[in-house]
Amino acid sequence: MSRTITIEPVTRIEGHARITLQLGDQGEVEDARFHLTQFRGFEKFCEGRPYREMPALTARTCGICPVSHVLASNKACDHLLSVTIPPTAEKLRRIMNLAQITQSHALSFFHLSSPDLLLGWDSDPATRNIFGVMRQDPALAKDGIRLRQIGQMIIEILAGKKIHPTWVVPGGVAEALTQEKREAILKLLPEGLEIAKRTYGFFKTLVPKFKDETSHFGTRPTMFMSLVTPKGNLEHYDGFLRIKDAQGRIVEDMVPTVDYQRLVGEAVEDFSYMKFPYYKPMGYPKGVYRVGPLARLNNAEACGTPYADVALAEFHMLQEYGPITSSFHYHYARLVEIIFAIEMMERLLKDPDILDHRVRARARSNRDEGIGVSEAPRGTLMHHYRIDDDGLITWVNLIIATGHNNLAMNQAIRQVADAYVDGNHLQEGMLNRVEAVIRCYDPCLSCASHAFGQMPLVIELKDAAGQVVDRLTRG
Repeated sequence: MSRTITIEPVTRIEGHARITLQLGDQGEVEDARFHLTQFRGFEKFCEGRPYREMPALTARTCGICPVSHVLASNKACDHLLSVTIPPTAEKLRRIMNLAQITQSHALSFFHLSSPDLLLGWDSDPATRNIFGVMRQDPALAKDGIRLRQIGQMIIEILAGKKIHPTWVVPGGVAEALTQEKREAILKLLPEGLEIAKRTYGFFKTLVPKFKDETSHFGTRPTMFMSLVTPKGNLEHYDGFLRIKDAQGRIVEDMVPTVDYQRLVGEAVEDFSYMKFPYYKPMGYPKGVYRVGPLARLNNAEACGTPYADVALAEFHMLQEYGPITSSFHYHYARLVEIIFAIEMMERLLKDPDILDHRVRARARSNRDEGIGVSEAPRGTLMHHYRIDDDGLITWVNLIIATGHNNLAMNQAIRQVADAYVDGNHLQEGMLNRVEAVIRCYDPCLSCASHAFGQMPLVIELKDAAGQVVDRLTRG
C-alpha cells in the first residue's frame, strides 16, 4: 500500500519547511519533495518605496544574513546611481561581508550540523543538538560560540550594530574607519584564526568516518555557479560569474553580473513558496546548478591567502579529478572559507588606505534599473530593481542563494531517501539523514520565500489560549 511520510518541521535550519516522501506498495521511495511552507512577499510590498530604503527593507528578510542583503541591495543602488564607490569604501564593505561569512558559517557548522557529526545520525533526538555537543565536547562547543561571536563583534564595531546595520549606504559607507576600531578588530583576528584552523584540523579527522554519507549525500551531477576574481580566484563581494559543469569544464566564464539574466531562469512549482532557478541554456528542470561554499571552492583557482590556499589544495585532494561533487563537503568548504575570511580581513585592515576618510560617492539616480550581485554565506545573491522618475520602486526581483540550490536540494533528498529509507522498517535515524542533507546546504528559508501564490496560503486566528478560532485559506 502506498503512503506518504511527512517530516515537519525540518529541524536545525533557518525558517520553516517540510519534506514529503512518497512510498510505493513495497515500501520503496517513489518521490521526495522539499517544501518551503512560509510565505513572505518582500518583492511585492517593496513596490512604491524609495530605492534608498531598499537596503534597510530587504535586510529584514532575515536576522541571520542581513549583511548579505544590505550589500547586494546597496550594490544595486550603486548601479542606479551610476557611481563607482571609493576604493576604501569597497574594502570596508568587503570586511563586513567576510565577518558575516565567518559568523554564519560558524553557526551552520557548530550549532546546526555538528550534532550529527559528533553524536551520530541515529543518536537520541532529545540530545542531538548543541546542548548535546556541549556535553560531548565542551571545547568544540565553546570554540563555535566564540568564533561566531568574533564575526558578530566585527560587524558591530564597523557598523554600530550586528543585526540590520545601516552603515553601508548607496555610494559607499556612512563613515570612515577609525584607528581605534581598526585596532579593536585586529585584536580579535588571531584568536579567530586559531579556532578556525583548530576546527579545520579536527574536521579532517572526521571526514574518513563518513565515506558512506559522502557517497550518497547529494552527489548527482550538477553545475556550479559563483563569483570569481578576474584571475579566477575565490571572490565574495564583486567579480564575474563562472559556471563549471560536473566534470570541471568551464561552461560560462567572466560573465558580468549585470548579464545574469542570460544565465539564470526561474520556474515555480505548486508545492513550495521557493522559486526554482535553473541554467537557461539547458532549460528547466535539466539546468541544475549549485551555489555556496562548495561551488565557490570548485570554481576557484586559488584563495589567495596562505593558510586558505593550503586548505584549498587539501580540499581538492578529496576527489581524484574534477569538482568535489558530494554535498556532504559543504561542511569542509565552510571551514576553508572561514580561514580565508579571517586572513583576508587582516590583510584589508593593514592596507595603508583603510583609514581614508573618502568613503562615499554621492549622486542621484541616473538610470532606471539596478542590479547588485554578491556572495552571501549560502551562495550567490542577486538583487534587481526598477524605479520610476521619482526614484520609487516599480519592480523587484530577489534571487536568493538558497533558491539557486532548490533543484539540487530536491535531488539530494531523493538520493538520500533512496539510499537509507526503508518504508517497511522505518527508523528515526533514516529520516534524520534526509534532513541532514538539507543542512549541508544550510538553507535560509526566510530569505528564499519568493514564489508568490503557488501554494495555498493558510491564515489562522488564535485566541489568547492558542486555540484556532478561524482559518482562512487563499491559493
